[in-house]
Amino acid sequence: MKRRQGNITKRGKNSWQIKFAVPSVDGKRQQRYATVRGTLKDAQRKLTELLNAADTGMLPDPCDMTLAEYLRAWLKSAHEQSPKTLERYGELAERQIIPHLGITKLQKLKPEAIRQWHNNLLEDGLSSRTVGHAHRLLRLVLGYGVKSGMLVRNVATIQAPPKVEATEIQILEQDQIKTVLAALDGHMLFPIVSLALATGMRRGELLALQWGVIDLDRATLRVERSVEETRAGLRIKEPKSKRGRRTISLSSDAVAALRAHKVKQLELRLALGMGNITPDTFVFSTVEGGLRSPDNLSRDWARTVKAKKLPDVSFHALRHTHVSMLISQKVDILAISRRIGHSRASTTLDNYGHLMQGSDEAAAKAIEGMLK
Repeated sequence: MKRRQGNITKRGKNSWQIKFAVPSVDGKRQQRYATVRGTLKDAQRKLTELLNAADTGMLPDPCDMTLAEYLRAWLKSAHEQSPKTLERYGELAERQIIPHLGITKLQKLKPEAIRQWHNNLLEDGLSSRTVGHAHRLLRLVLGYGVKSGMLVRNVATIQAPPKVEATEIQILEQDQIKTVLAALDGHMLFPIVSLALATGMRRGELLALQWGVIDLDRATLRVERSVEETRAGLRIKEPKSKRGRRTISLSSDAVAALRAHKVKQLELRLALGMGNITPDTFVFSTVEGGLRSPDNLSRDWARTVKAKKLPDVSFHALRHTHVSMLISQKVDILAISRRIGHSRASTTLDNYGHLMQGSDEAAAKAIEGMLK
């Protein structure tokens, strides 16, 4: 097969114009142009890359679309993402990506521009964790551009995001757990706080819980759904992974707390003329029996913590506390991972590995004398 040739023309002191032809859809030849800054060798190298890309069908069609235009179009068509995820992606796009990179032509985006973007965000006071979230969104979107043939490469995979320093997760110590539960005795938050500590369930999973998935006689409950809150309102969603749908064994204390809560809930429903509890009744609902807002739950918790002078931790810290209790009791990491609904045990290790103090010393003692 005869190789296509191209021409290189000097346009300035360190600027070169590359001209070459590629076949179009109708079989005719189409002239393509590119500008290279550098030496003649740089231009020759670039011409070779373009010709190779054309020969292998990897040369993208010319596109004047900016990154902002492409990113917004992608957000409108990303139907496989959940509404909450799309809402977060939209915030990252409009606040962190588009103001800095939006006017750049999609096919002109360079790794150096990505590096400078990271620096600008960090200088503006953004945390490295948030910069990493924005970078991962850009990498995801550019990856679709590569798959569609619009881009030859994903420059966000060449330039890595800034390193995120590990931060200590918030947990309640053993004596603090007793203090919190004692302070909340008789409070409306006691049932959901005690179950969060007893199961490690996420906030949304607790609020989606219905009596039909709880077997108090067998001391188990089934996690099947979660409440998600977006600007459009509340909705029930399925777990992200198969491991998210799980059965959790309950302690006798947790069963007793749930029985007591069920009695009080029934009394309230009857007083309001709402009738008996059914399998579809939400365990932790509004007074009217509807879905409770996860954000409102967090606000209620924060207000109560302040009013009762409790340890200043987030509601999510109750999940972390549950895991720390399991680790302190030497529960197997795979069992912990399955109980809290992580898709991989490695995720559990990444998040909670620092709590496993003394495991290496225990390992050394286990093989004491073996080499003698």
